[in-house]
Amino acid sequence: MKAGAKKTNKFELDDLDLDILRSLNDNARKSFRDIAKELQISLTTVSNRVKAMERARIIQGYIPVLDATKLGYDFMAIIGVKVIHGRILDTERDLAKDPAVYAVFDSTGDWDALIMARFKNREELNDFVKRALDHENVDRTFTQVVLNITKDEKRVRV
Repeated sequence: MKAGAKKTNKFELDDLDLDILRSLNDNARKSFRDIAKELQISLTTVSNRVKAMERARIIQGYIPVLDATKLGYDFMAIIGVKVIHGRILDTERDLAKDPAVYAVFDSTGDWDALIMARFKNREELNDFVKRALDHENVDRTFTQVVLNITKDEKRVRV
């Protein structure tokens, strides 16, 4: 493996791959031609490298970064969940199916799982918490409503 290269699922990322990822991170709509010009490499090289990273699932897709508040999601909550019966993963998968949920994490500490979700109003938040508490494996929850967001980065640092 090349010095400084990172290994991800048997796919070796070299410095050029990282440069391509950084360029896409800045603007995922940037054309391969513009990336090639920026990095002073051939268009074919960019195309082949990106396709290889897509096949390796390093690049899993391209999405617009949306402003949730402008779409009416004024309530963001972080919800701690205490699970009984040792069914943490099954419970997390069940709760993750709710469209309001955008992240579910196993965690250490007082809570078995942390859920991050967005809601249009207090009633939607209330309904979600009640549904979570009705789950057969949920013992209790702890909900914190986010007041302000200082940083909410979607991109992975490369």
